[in-house]
Amino acid sequence: MIGTLPSLDNLKAQAKRLRTTLSDDGNAVSHSKSLELVAHQYGFRDWNTMHAAVGNRPAPGPVALGERVRGSYLGQAFAGEVVGVQALSPGRYRVTFDFDEPVDVVTFESFSAFRKRVSCTVDDRGRTFERTSNGAPQLELQRT
Repeated sequence: MIGTLPSLDNLKAQAKRLRTTLSDDGNAVSHSKSLELVAHQYGFRDWNTMHAAVGNRPAPGPVALGERVRGSYLGQAFAGEVVGVQALSPGRYRVTFDFDEPVDVVTFESFSAFRKRVSCTVDDRGRTFERTSNGAPQLELQRT
């Protein structure tokens, strides 16, 4: 069951949305009550039991915090470190990379614009949803 549970951040966000919706419908509940209701939706006795089941497990995703990665960003090779990972929803992750060497994000010869730290939203395969003008993902991780 744990494998199918969202992250703690997502569970808390669900509880917040539930509390807001119930309040809008004239059924105000406390924050703790909304957490309990979410726990019940997932088949747990209470929030504490679900919290313990989820624990502080790392968020699933294409990369882990501190991991060394290689790939391409705007068609240019990079190597770097993952300095931030956040699960947004199933199959969507906000990842921040610190490149070893800055990457020039401009293709014109007359000027340059270098980026060393880049944040983007990627899928389970480590590819951005956003595409360049030639249809390639803006960032794509290499699998080893």
